[in-house]
Amino acid sequence: MAAKTGSVERLVGSYNAWATNGASRAPAWLKDLRAGGIARFGDLGFPNMKQEAWRFTSVAPIAEGSFELAQAPTRVPTLEDIRPFLLLEAGYRLVFVDGFFQRSLSTPFFDDVQSLAHVVTHRQDLVREHLGKYATTQDRPFSALNTAFVSDGAFVHVPATAAIAEPIQLLFLASGDKQVVTHPRNLVVIEREARASIVETYASLGDGPYWTNSVTEIVAGEASRVDYHRVQRESTRAYHVATTQTHQGRDSTVNLHTIAFGAALARHDLGSVLAGPGGTLILNGLYLLADAQHADHHTTIDHAADHCESHEYFNGVLDEKSRGVFTGRIIVRPGAQKTDSKQTNNNLLLSADAHADSQPQLEIYADDVKCTHGSTVGPLDPRAVFYLRSRGVGEAEARRLLTYGFAAEIIGRINEAPLRAQLDAIVRGRLAEK
Repeated sequence: MAAKTGSVERLVGSYNAWATNGASRAPAWLKDLRAGGIARFGDLGFPNMKQEAWRFTSVAPIAEGSFELAQAPTRVPTLEDIRPFLLLEAGYRLVFVDGFFQRSLSTPFFDDVQSLAHVVTHRQDLVREHLGKYATTQDRPFSALNTAFVSDGAFVHVPATAAIAEPIQLLFLASGDKQVVTHPRNLVVIEREARASIVETYASLGDGPYWTNSVTEIVAGEASRVDYHRVQRESTRAYHVATTQTHQGRDSTVNLHTIAFGAALARHDLGSVLAGPGGTLILNGLYLLADAQHADHHTTIDHAADHCESHEYFNGVLDEKSRGVFTGRIIVRPGAQKTDSKQTNNNLLLSADAHADSQPQLEIYADDVKCTHGSTVGPLDPRAVFYLRSRGVGEAEARRLLTYGFAAEIIGRINEAPLRAQLDAIVRGRLAEK
């Protein structure tokens, strides 16, 4: 059973006050969506470690915390303040601070790259068609809670056959000086034969404790291609819970990259449904943790159609007393013949106190398929360290080089050069501190 605590009642009360006041002007369909979300959260409560999906991760710091719903920031950062988090000076970007859209820092494009709060009224039919249709709330209390408070976030729409040359950045910043919770809700719709590259970034301007609870739904139309990158570099005192759900049409390609550097406690549920024949999914992940950080990644790849392929690669680098959890589930539905699915999770332990849990899962209900999975957990290869030392490299430097190479295996798969360079600098900086 889930945990029914006073915090659940307090959050339900917070929702009721918010829905009556600031959110009361929403269209009826959105009010219904929110009401369904809070009802589901009230039924589920916070998860606990007796539940299989949460048995390695305790959310007690969130459930027992006193997080208030974030208010609009009293001070909006300047462009100079946010420059360290930007990919490009030009190009499309949407910037949010404490969950609130900042038009002065953003470069929206008509009603196609905009804040969700804007398009709920300006493109209501398109938003209503997709919002809340892919990220389930049935057994996910945090997704249900996000749905209850859905108000603002990023909206990206790429029309059929269109191609966006530069990456679109969705930047979510926390002021980091208040114990608040934000519920960003993002909707990305890439129409038939369209192309887009998107970078969703979470970061902090301060180092205080706060909670981010985000949901992103990505729809890839027939023969479209989406390169989606998600970077979590929150404050190391923050709590980060997220759901990313993709839905792919016939012959579509989604390259999904997720990188986790920050947060004291992070949980990311990634789900992908290959709903049309001929779809391709590449899912790359990296978590780089130290101190007592805890990151939990749950992935579910659902092969619901035939002749689809998925390739999943997750690497974890764990130092000091950190803990990484990876659960990778692959489902091959009846009739999904000619499925080709591969899953690999490798964990590098840099400390005797670091810990990794890896759980690959295969559910196959078709007979003409190719499915493999592999997992490793262990320290650096002493033979590789010895090889470098025998060629004049000091032990500490040898260990850094090998660790960097392990992380770079994932970062190197990212095509966007500015993002790749930004992530590479973060990894090098973290390793230089050792």
